[in-house]
Amino acid sequence: MNVAIVGATGAVGAEFLSVLIQRRFPVTNLRAFASNRSAGTRIEFAGRPVMVESLAPGCFDGCHLAFFSAGKTISREFAPTAVRAGAIVIDNSSAFRMQPDVPLGVPEINPDAIRGYRGIVAVPNCTAIILCMAVWPLHRAARLQRIVVSTYQAVSGAGARALRELHEQIEAAAAGRALVPKALPYPIVNNLFSHNTSIGPEGSNEEESKVIEETRRILGAPDLAISATCIRVPVPRAHSESINLTFADTLGELKARELLAAAPGVRVVDDREHNRFPMPIDASGGDDVLVGRIRADPSQPPGRGLSLFACGDQLRKGAALNAVQIAELVTNL
Repeated sequence: MNVAIVGATGAVGAEFLSVLIQRRFPVTNLRAFASNRSAGTRIEFAGRPVMVESLAPGCFDGCHLAFFSAGKTISREFAPTAVRAGAIVIDNSSAFRMQPDVPLGVPEINPDAIRGYRGIVAVPNCTAIILCMAVWPLHRAARLQRIVVSTYQAVSGAGARALRELHEQIEAAAAGRALVPKALPYPIVNNLFSHNTSIGPEGSNEEESKVIEETRRILGAPDLAISATCIRVPVPRAHSESINLTFADTLGELKARELLAAAPGVRVVDDREHNRFPMPIDASGGDDVLVGRIRADPSQPPGRGLSLFACGDQLRKGAALNAVQIAELVTNL
């Protein structure tokens, strides 16, 4: 299969390469695209060098599958071009996520919307994916009425430049030097702040709005009440989420733990005796969403409320892994 990666030199692009190899995806020929600044450099895939190219007319000719992770502006301009050239596009940006004719895919949750699809398939926001993976098994059993989620989002979610900035600021802080933000709006070491996206007139930042809208769409629950607060924290990799749930039907914590333990792509980490629960350091580099702190919410009627804590690698299940899983479904692998 002839495969293209748009945004190949970015943080998610590097994960695409890794996941394709690990899952033995049948890549006959790989083409890597990035900005003009990166064009002409080389990356390695499966032990061989691949030249990075600029996007240009005709660049998707002969391509069967194109992964996009270069931002919504590039996706809007070039994803339809790739489809017209005959490629299936799996887009990691926000460009098409809320278009009703574009599937918003999480293979463990809505595979029938994806399997065999031709055209553009959207990968959801990474935070929404992690949230949905944690709550979907419970929603099927007891019908969610409300979600309150607070997120603690890793710096690498803002891209490779932000991750480098974190490491530079760690060194600067250790040496007593001033912390100068460049990729992020404020110093991130010894700090945390509202997610670095624009604030809408209602007071929510863009990330919070994405989590709300996309979670409703993924779960097929357009009227689900959701409150989200998204915060950037000084963690290199893997997002964490504190989740409070209200159900229409009764669901106890023992049954919830059972359902989560059986759910594909979820791993329960809930060791009360040793006070060990999901941590980003354990989720980093892994494919599963870790879920723990599973407990009844005493502020709600018995059996109607639960609290959870979840961690997931936003570059893997939150982006590249989810995209490759979609590719496996659309190509019937």
